Amino acid sequence: MTETTESSNQRLTSGRLLARNTFWNLLGNGTPMIVAVICIPILIRAVGKERFGLLTLAWALIGYASFFDLGLGRALTQIVAHKLGTGKSRDIPSIAWTSLALMMLLGVLGTASILLISPWLVARELKMQAGLQHETVQAFRLLGFSIPFVITTAGLRGLLEAHQRFRLINALRIPAGIYTFAGPMLALPFSRSLVAVVTTLVIGRVLTWIAYLWVGLRVLPEFRRTITWDRSAVGPLLSFGGWMTVSNVISPLLLMLDRFLIGGMVSIAAVAYYATPYEVITKFWLLPASLMGVMFPAFSTGYAQDRERTARLFARSIKFLFLVLFPIMLCAIALAQDGLILWLGKDFAQHSFRVFQWLAVGVFVNSLAQVPFTLLQGIGRPDVTAKLHLIELFLYGALLWWMIGKYGIEGAAVAWTFRATIDALFLFIMSKRLLLGGTLLRMRTVLLTLLAPAMMAVIALMNTPIVKVALLLAIILGFLFVMWFRVLTPEERTFAQSYR
Repeated sequence: MTETTESSNQRLTSGRLLARNTFWNLLGNGTPMIVAVICIPILIRAVGKERFGLLTLAWALIGYASFFDLGLGRALTQIVAHKLGTGKSRDIPSIAWTSLALMMLLGVLGTASILLISPWLVARELKMQAGLQHETVQAFRLLGFSIPFVITTAGLRGLLEAHQRFRLINALRIPAGIYTFAGPMLALPFSRSLVAVVTTLVIGRVLTWIAYLWVGLRVLPEFRRTITWDRSAVGPLLSFGGWMTVSNVISPLLLMLDRFLIGGMVSIAAVAYYATPYEVITKFWLLPASLMGVMFPAFSTGYAQDRERTARLFARSIKFLFLVLFPIMLCAIALAQDGLILWLGKDFAQHSFRVFQWLAVGVFVNSLAQVPFTLLQGIGRPDVTAKLHLIELFLYGALLWWMIGKYGIEGAAVAWTFRATIDALFLFIMSKRLLLGGTLLRMRTVLLTLLAPAMMAVIALMNTPIVKVALLLAIILGFLFVMWFRVLTPEERTFAQSYR
């Protein structure tokens, strides 16, 4: 590794840079959620429940339009980050333009698909008033024209992610996210039609695409100097993207299967008792998602030349998530019943609080598992995670069916947490094999990880409020003491103090 490549590698995987970028991701992901809380009630009152329901479908289509790119956006990030780590930055422009051209082509095919299926979808699948059908078809077709822009925006963002330019990304993501929820209100003084509302969304996506393209050309000069098609890059892009697509298709099935089975085997009311705590507790995925968005290109860059450094980044990511999420999840478990009573009433809490507690353990384990999951994909092995998801889908489906039949919604929560635990175990084993020579985690961290669910179980079984609060404080203080003095290294403590 040349001195220039080594310097670039260390700069792109610097702890301070990664910490700042994680903060920017948290800000970029969290701000639109706050705006949504304010805007959604206004939109419901203005356009009515039916039109708002259709608007949520429009938001979902924009959010999941990345399925049409066959994983090429993530593939571009991984390959570019790997090239930066190996000092082959001269290859990046041709790979980037080839990927963007493929994504634009897939986007056009996505547009054609939406144009063709919209009449059938509205007439056969969506139950609505006859007067709304023509308006909805027009709105969906209009939305279809935004798909090429949405997909190639993901590619441009992936290019910036590979260069760790997250401050710029979130400078664009925040106004774009705010506009997604606030933009439709611009049409309300003139029209309550779904077509007018969707038009504001399409305009926003086009403007976002222009902004990303302009920033990419300005920030990465080599990107604008060479516009070429590299046929040799098509194979690696499609191979990586194909496995990513397998995971992207199966992951939502793994997340939604429990609700469909509960609705079919128990009742629709039971779905509400299960889905409400699920939607609340999984919001904590915002933290690992923000961190892993930064670590994906960092793992790709670092693994190319310095596996020992990659192993240190891996271990620090685990420690950071453990340190932040364990106290939060412990409090969530301890206060689940009382919190649900205050929020939704005693009857709802009685049905849901055990589900909430089990899911909290599962979300904690799954949050830690996102580190090895991201490592495997970042170093170019999305096939491992895709194959794991394929196996899980069938085994988890059988387990879920049995547990719901025997224990109802609490059984579904136990099955979900069990799947998350087995998934995490496999991912950590595979990561250890691929990071040979690197110390993944110290033994103290491993023991603490094993003890964490036991501590959560003890708190969950406590019924006396005073004893529960006292035990909760004792565990958290003991945990923080052990983490600070026995798990974190002196270098990590110094680093944490610098961001105090």
